Amino acid sequence: MTEKVKNVLWPMGFGILVIILWQVGAIHDALGFKPFQLPVPSQIITTLQNNFSKALSDTMITVSGALIGLVLGCGIGFMVAVIAVVFPKWGYTGLSVIAAFNAIPIVALSPIMNRWFESGFAQKVGVVAVVCMAAMAINAYRGLNDLKPFAKDLLESYAASKRVIFFKLRLPNCLPNVLTALKINVSASIMAAMISEYFAASTAGIGFGIKDNLRKGMMAMGWSYIVMAALVGIILYLTILLIERRTIKWHASQR
Repeated sequence: MTEKVKNVLWPMGFGILVIILWQVGAIHDALGFKPFQLPVPSQIITTLQNNFSKALSDTMITVSGALIGLVLGCGIGFMVAVIAVVFPKWGYTGLSVIAAFNAIPIVALSPIMNRWFESGFAQKVGVVAVVCMAAMAINAYRGLNDLKPFAKDLLESYAASKRVIFFKLRLPNCLPNVLTALKINVSASIMAAMISEYFAASTAGIGFGIKDNLRKGMMAMGWSYIVMAALVGIILYLTILLIERRTIKWHASQR
């Protein structure tokens, strides 16, 4: 327990120290920033409180697109991993294609998909789905194949069918890898949704709010949107951690 407390307190203490240095202007002095270029935390919090309803509405728009794209992308990625296991010759090619898609920068993918879809929301979902596919496909494929020594041989010795081996051995074994992919994708999905809003024709969302307010010189309001995005990312990540602790208590990472 003491070790776990240290692992929490040290990062928290470092974060508080950074915020204090930011508030007193030490970061401004070190980097040569002006107050209007980098608002202090107290100014950002005050601005967020005064415009919370608008910031919350835009955040919900971004999060809804990010979550739909996350589910869609992770579902496609997992299916590709399953196909790669069942049909190795065909499925492994699919993994290579998805890995190639993952190499495309989001800033290049977003304008292209903006031409494909009439709706900015559909474009956002498409970008997030493409971003999330690779991590899920690669991690799930590894979990479905990296089985415990002799576990598969033992089931086959009892004449277990491929269906039984998949559901009783491969699927439970890949669950930790799937949750790892989800932890990667929850933050990537929010980032991809925000970037897609930079290029979409919509006038709402965290990405649009940041772009619009910074363009107008309203730096504190722009930073308040960044704070909202960070809070959403933290909440989603902690949610996946909670699910992980409840579902894979048997795994070595939870001991």
